[in-house]
Amino acid sequence: MAGEKIEIENIKQPGARYRVDAAKYHAARAAYLQAIAAGGPALTVAEIAPLVRERLPQDLFPGGATAGWWTKAVQLDLEAKGVLVRDAGKPLRLRRA
Repeated sequence: MAGEKIEIENIKQPGARYRVDAAKYHAARAAYLQAIAAGGPALTVAEIAPLVRERLPQDLFPGGATAGWWTKAVQLDLEAKGVLVRDAGKPLRLRRA
């Protein structure tokens, strides 16, 4: 999978697609979905970020490098695909659909 690219979406920009590193995306996506338990409570972005960061593989994200960007990219893609939904109110809370 080294060097492979995949396309991701962004719920804030319908129809737009972005090519990203497949290995990093799949690792960040797996970490994100582990952080948000199915059927669990909605969590804020601030609560999710450290949970994702601690689950990222060090070989792809040494010292958590670029973890914030990948966490947000995965969040927006999973929202666009209907895997995550936003709860009403502030601050922003996300949960599995």
